[in-house]
Amino acid sequence: MVNRKELDPDDGLMAAYGARVRRLREERGWTQEELATRTRYSSKHISAVETGSRRSTLKFSGALDVAFGLVGTDQSFNQECQKLRNGLLLEGFPEYVAQERKAVEIRLFTIGIVPGLLQTPEYARTVAASFVSRGAATADQATERVAYLMKRQQLLEQESPPMLFVVMDESCLRRPVGGFDVMAAQLDRLVEFSERPNTVVQVAPFAIGERRPLDLPLYLLTLPDRSVISYAESQARGHLEREIGAVSSMLTAYHQLAAESLSQADTVTMIKEVRKGLL
Repeated sequence: MVNRKELDPDDGLMAAYGARVRRLREERGWTQEELATRTRYSSKHISAVETGSRRSTLKFSGALDVAFGLVGTDQSFNQECQKLRNGLLLEGFPEYVAQERKAVEIRLFTIGIVPGLLQTPEYARTVAASFVSRGAATADQATERVAYLMKRQQLLEQESPPMLFVVMDESCLRRPVGGFDVMAAQLDRLVEFSERPNTVVQVAPFAIGERRPLDLPLYLLTLPDRSVISYAESQARGHLEREIGAVSSMLTAYHQLAAESLSQADTVTMIKEVRKGLL
């Protein structure tokens, strides 16, 4: 353990993949030699993947799925490997989703687009189709994006779902996505979400102006041990942050934003007014 290399999942796709392999292995109390035996790969190969110095393959990913009992699940390494190879997911996002499944509280702030966890299938398909029209994704990749999102949404329907706190910039409501039917159904969905006992939905109105403390989308997860991690995206990559100082700063900014935003009751009123304006 003296020569153990510390990993940063945000150093790239290979680092994120390797960090997840190490995390799952250590959660089970296995050594690299034990995982090597279970996958029929060498411990040297396991070490190289975990430290991000060797790119994984579909064959190795399949062996990991068998070893970790992930075959056919939405946490499959084989599925993740294919999506990363196809450019479906941003760097850092697979590790974020793995943590999202464990979270007891989820806090989101988005600009321009309704958060994925709250999107209707029709809204999600319209957003995905825009990637195809711009040449940023193939039709198959767009279909995969929507299917992946629908699987993520299942965590809100489980028996004990996490608390979900959402702050949306007003642009999420005002920006038309799809035709009347798509947007109307999406706004109705937001009202429905606001009525759930485990959700808080707020809008950060344009009137906040320069007082809005966040200029980029932000995701914050509270895990069962009450630790908090954050995830933020640029156009090309995502960044998962665990360092307590940086995360505390972003959590403070989120609370400041929520305090400046409309109450849930006033948010619902605005949503319904925008919905009427579509007629």
